[in-house]
Amino acid sequence: MACREEELMGALLKLCWVFLKIGVVFFGGGYVLIPLLHRVMVDQMHWLSLKEFLDGVALSQLTPGPLAMLATFTGFKAGGFAGALAGTVCIFLPCTALMLLISSRYRQFSRVQAVKHFLNGILPAVVGLVLAAAFTLGRTSLASARDYILLAAGFLLLQFTAIAPMAVILGAAVIGLLLNFS
Repeated sequence: MACREEELMGALLKLCWVFLKIGVVFFGGGYVLIPLLHRVMVDQMHWLSLKEFLDGVALSQLTPGPLAMLATFTGFKAGGFAGALAGTVCIFLPCTALMLLISSRYRQFSRVQAVKHFLNGILPAVVGLVLAAAFTLGRTSLASARDYILLAAGFLLLQFTAIAPMAVILGAAVIGLLLNFS
């Protein structure tokens, strides 16, 4: 029994360490982390299969803080309820601590030219990370003409209308269900 508890504790510590490291670079929105999350969760740690990862990304879109909830999903798969709790807390801990520090000194930081330059330098990198995430997801989940049509429709709706992203996601889910039942 003690061996099982030690094994669980080791797994939880590993989970905490991985999500603390991911949480340190968790800025610019969750989408920039998709390539990193894929590499760690699927390729390195084997906590999720590729299908589970894609399902987790899709399901996480229905929650607040979408990709951070993937940490909860992965934590649960890797360590049950304790793993879900550890993954969630550890992915949010670094950015929460950083935001508390920065927000308490915001007026001072906002006047520093180096900070402005730093943030201006991050923006193009974040755009690149989002494009890498789109490429990674597209490469692994777009397999048919229907997939590409849904991709184009979703893009056009979000780009040229005021339709909420959640409506596009739910609409695509309904279309997917209808097409698979017919």
